[in-house]
Amino acid sequence: LSKAMSQDGASQFQEVIRQELELSVKKELEKILTTAPSHEFEIQPYEKIKARGLPDNVSSVLNKLVVVKLNGGLGTSMGCKGPKSLIGVRNENTFLDLTVQQIEHLNKTYDTDVPLVLMNSFNTDEDTKKILQKYNHCRVKIYTFNQSRYPRINKESLLPVAKNVSYSGENTEAWYPPGHGDIYASFYNSGLLGTFIGEGKEYIFVSNIDNLGATVDLYILNHLMNPPNGKPCEFVMEVTNKTRADVKGGTLTQYEGKLRLVEIAQVPKAHVDEFKSVSKFKIFNTNNLWISLAAVKRLQEQNAIDMEIIVNPKTLDGGLNVIQLETAVGAAIKSFENSLGINVPRSRFLPVKTTSDLLLVMSNLYSLNAGSLTMSEKREFPTVPLVKLGSSFTKVQDYLRRFESIPDMLELDHLTVSGDVTFGKNVSLKGTVIIIANHGDRIDIPPGAVLENKIVSGNLRILDH
Repeated sequence: LSKAMSQDGASQFQEVIRQELELSVKKELEKILTTAPSHEFEIQPYEKIKARGLPDNVSSVLNKLVVVKLNGGLGTSMGCKGPKSLIGVRNENTFLDLTVQQIEHLNKTYDTDVPLVLMNSFNTDEDTKKILQKYNHCRVKIYTFNQSRYPRINKESLLPVAKNVSYSGENTEAWYPPGHGDIYASFYNSGLLGTFIGEGKEYIFVSNIDNLGATVDLYILNHLMNPPNGKPCEFVMEVTNKTRADVKGGTLTQYEGKLRLVEIAQVPKAHVDEFKSVSKFKIFNTNNLWISLAAVKRLQEQNAIDMEIIVNPKTLDGGLNVIQLETAVGAAIKSFENSLGINVPRSRFLPVKTTSDLLLVMSNLYSLNAGSLTMSEKREFPTVPLVKLGSSFTKVQDYLRRFESIPDMLELDHLTVSGDVTFGKNVSLKGTVIIIANHGDRIDIPPGAVLENKIVSGNLRILDH
């Protein structure tokens, strides 16, 4: 008995020693961690940034900011001519209208002078400048600069397609804007970078003009202007959690002690499925970026902005195969010091690339206030429904013709529409709704119809889903 008791006491003693050792090791490891350079590469949750609150004087940080919108794209993917930013998206407001309203609201609320800068391409510059006159009486100073124009390369001969510098007539397809990575050189060369630094501006907030969630976030701006560790952060990339709808979005990786952006175009074909995996790569780049003006100037003058070149093959209308060499603005993250990824709420990524996206932002899922769209409080789920409209809806004018009014979508999870389908007024869509008109058939959803978990097929039979 005494032998058993002494063995029991020995094992208890050993357990105490083990726990003490474990505690000592933990303490020593934590000490070592404190000697590491301050978080040079990391992704922080937005909640942590927000928890720091706002400064007493919000206008002091806002006056250091310049908002830059990437405005080089045409509306061709939605069947529109001219700049995409001039497509009406909500209550006849265009992307550009909403952007101006947001910044004017900031300037009026905080008595500040946040300017708006549009990076145009040779495709969008003329039309955009014509429309800017309508904002003369708004409390927003608007500037524009043009990104570069590069010659397309013949895939066979590897020689430029262009015969001269003109980009009209037979040369229309010979030139292209080389992606938004061109912003650094073009912004610097335009003289605007130097002007804003001279005016005491410190950061630019860059985003795609068709991302309606990319509004100025005061918490992120405060984090930049008042860094918690005193070390200024030169580059912030907003990332958000990936869903099955975002499998193509670029992702952040850590390599050789730096954050890097990897785009799907850079991934070898054998690894594309792996790249798209929602479980392996959980976040993606929203292309909402906060960048130090002084850092852009320094790196540009040192010729030290390093971006991977993306080879983009295209086929011109005449059948000629060409190559475009492009860069992405976020790829420069590795050239900046103390870069940071911030995992932001999904609401900050609301791009309108297709009429399916347009249906979402036009619907009662969102309310509009001072140019900003916010998810309706009546929506029970924070996620957006998955909407897939068929080819009959691709062009904006066709899409608008097929909806007498935008359906109630507050309780919708999934909508698929294919074929010749039209919607009457005051239709309600709930749960999963699939409407398929076979070739030669036409389906008219009657006014006031409520479709909840229904499959509507070619001859308007309505089935429970």
